[in-house]
Amino acid sequence: MMNDITTPDNPNSRCGFVAIVGRPNVGKSTLLNHILGQKLSITSRKPQTTRHQVLGIKTEGDVQAIYVDTPGMHEEEPRAINRYMNKAATSALVDVDVVVFVVDQLNWTTADEMVLEKLERVKCPVILAINKVDKLEKRELMLPHLESLAAKRDFAEIIPLSALRETNLEPLEEAVGRFLPQSVHFYPDDQITDRSQRFMASEMVREKITRQLGAELPYSVAVEIEEFKQQGKTLHISALILVERDGQRKIIIGDKGARLRQIGQEARIDMERMFDTKVMLKLWVKVKRGWADSDRALKSLGMNDL
Repeated sequence: MMNDITTPDNPNSRCGFVAIVGRPNVGKSTLLNHILGQKLSITSRKPQTTRHQVLGIKTEGDVQAIYVDTPGMHEEEPRAINRYMNKAATSALVDVDVVVFVVDQLNWTTADEMVLEKLERVKCPVILAINKVDKLEKRELMLPHLESLAAKRDFAEIIPLSALRETNLEPLEEAVGRFLPQSVHFYPDDQITDRSQRFMASEMVREKITRQLGAELPYSVAVEIEEFKQQGKTLHISALILVERDGQRKIIIGDKGARLRQIGQEARIDMERMFDTKVMLKLWVKVKRGWADSDRALKSLGMNDL
């Protein structure tokens, strides 16, 4: 995080960090993507899709909000990859100016309670965002639910919304802007993330794997970008897909390579849209046993930035 930011000449200029937190699969990444107006964090219906902190930068006039999309917080940490994701989520709460705590409509679980406990040490304003209200069948249950949530903590705001349908996102952004400190903007007004294009390319491949394979494959998949080179009008990208077992490798490759080709085609379309250039994408699948259980393997994959 950035410190010692001097007060700008423009008293209306505001800037700060906003952590988006919550248990897995409540819609944190979808919320960030729709606030930004473009895909930045990968999404799927599968919990625990997000592994890294991803900064999404939204500049609207005098206000620059730097959103930190975090992995969902886990109640248990049996594997190194789960410990890493919990650490990533918890560290995002350090030195932020606002927290957006996302929950799923009327559902309140022990995992939500665990996140709330972690927020007890947070001194900045905490906005409670009740997501997926468009799926609510009995709307009369919302008011008593709001009252019960309000009793759990002195939230700065409680905002029902639908990230997917972009319902009530404006009140959320307005509330965030009010709580950000007076400051110069940390990033150029047209920048939307701090992540490299190589990182975004690896996440696009991982998203297509997660979306296509769903329950067929556990979370033992990582993607390394081995080549990222612009040659003329074409961006050449080579990606290595790592799995833990031979059976997983066969699942990703599919019958005569059909599944791998489909993953590559869908990822390439997203890459061409984001990078605004023709992309030549090559994918390989390799077995690397035990990487999700090994702290050393996680560091070799770049998951040591905390």
